[in-house]
Amino acid sequence: MAKAKGSAGKHANRRGRRKPRGALAAICALLVTSGLLRVAIGAGEALAREEGDAPKPPAAHISEPPVGADPTGATRLVAEADFQPLLDALNAREARVRKSESAIEVRMQALAVAETEIERKMTALAVAEASLKQTLTLASTAAEDDIEKLTNVYANMKPKQAAALFEEMDPEFAAGFLARMRPDAAAAIMAGMTPQSAYLVSVILAGRNANAPKN
Repeated sequence: MAKAKGSAGKHANRRGRRKPRGALAAICALLVTSGLLRVAIGAGEALAREEGDAPKPPAAHISEPPVGADPTGATRLVAEADFQPLLDALNAREARVRKSESAIEVRMQALAVAETEIERKMTALAVAEASLKQTLTLASTAAEDDIEKLTNVYANMKPKQAAALFEEMDPEFAAGFLARMRPDAAAAIMAGMTPQSAYLVSVILAGRNANAPKN
């Protein structure tokens, strides 16, 4: 029993000794933790002071869009989409105008060539007309000369022979020759003609004289 009590007393002494050691350890841990916290807080304050003293970089300039502007650019895209059909129509119209101008230019060139050709033909026609007038004048003069010669032949024939020829002529034709003859030669030929033929020729001659202009 004495041994048991002695051993129990030893255990109790050991437990009493262990309690102060655990308290000291806890106090040391708290002190270390407190020191670490102070060091950390001091370092943070020092860093904050250094950052405050250091020059700050210039802030990036952000341009604000003007009032009413679409910052996303959607309005500009919509406007371009709205104007695209109009631009296409204008381009198509410009192409048509250029095509029409080219066609008009080709026509103008063709008209210029045609005008030159017409002028050349008109010049040639004027030359031909002048030549024709000259030919007609010569022909008229020649015919007049021939008629004058034939009239003289009839006038120089014997009245009876000439009267026989005039009887066979058309009255208009016979009156034309008799009108060119001297009055005495024409009277001699008409005297040899039949009364009916002489009357017809006289009527034609009288009508020509009646229709002749009078001064």
